[in-house]
Amino acid sequence: MKHFLHLFIFALSFLTSPLLIASDTIRVLCIGNSFSWDAVEQELAPLCQAGKQPIIIGNLYYGGCSLQQHHNFLLKDTAAYSFRYIKEGIRTVHEGYSLRQALLLDQWDYISFQQASHDSGIQSTYEPYLGALIDSVRKYQPHAQFCWMQTWSYSQDAKHPAFPRYQKSQQIMDDSIHSATQALLLRYPELTLIPCGKAIKIARTTKLGDTLCRDGYHLSYEYGRYTASCVWYELLTGKNCRHNPYKNGTMTSQQKRLTQRAAHQAMKKSK
Repeated sequence: MKHFLHLFIFALSFLTSPLLIASDTIRVLCIGNSFSWDAVEQELAPLCQAGKQPIIIGNLYYGGCSLQQHHNFLLKDTAAYSFRYIKEGIRTVHEGYSLRQALLLDQWDYISFQQASHDSGIQSTYEPYLGALIDSVRKYQPHAQFCWMQTWSYSQDAKHPAFPRYQKSQQIMDDSIHSATQALLLRYPELTLIPCGKAIKIARTTKLGDTLCRDGYHLSYEYGRYTASCVWYELLTGKNCRHNPYKNGTMTSQQKRLTQRAAHQAMKKSK
């Protein structure tokens, strides 16, 4: 009897040990494409490290992937993704990964959805795929906070083949993305907005000008990606990104200041 009592006391002390207190690590999964690659894979981890916030990032990358494609991949359990996994600042890439695998990999705190950039301002492309995708993902991750990553408009001189859908106008594309975003937030109030598109738009009004993209649509390595990651940092940590000391090796102090301010303003305006 004493033997079992000792075992019970040992088990109880183990269960109440500080080692088993829930981790303060934030776990983020992006159901994305190259735009989530830009937004979370390079600059978010070092921002969080500088802000003393442990983070695990998973990005399901499939170039140009739309909501319809993501939904079809999940239904068919297609191993179509390049899964990028970042833990303790170390990034590993796993090819031939499925959405279901990623959903079962961990208990994610945040899961983000997004539309392919070329369809981001066309509301008719969102449904029924977003609703079906939300319902399906919720079955795997009932406790995760679902988010919507708002993508950005193209540069004014972009050569993207889908730019004519927006009359090759950055302003029309911005307005279209904004309208589509507002409509989906009304339909799905449970989604938390990640206003990366808004931050890029604000940054373009500064001395940086229309230089946030490296090829007309993907974000620049120097400070475009940094801007989007600052938005993510504020959302995940609740901290003001302007107080974060991290600056990548290619950006100037002025670029850091302007991009942080744009990200912070975007977050303020989204509340």
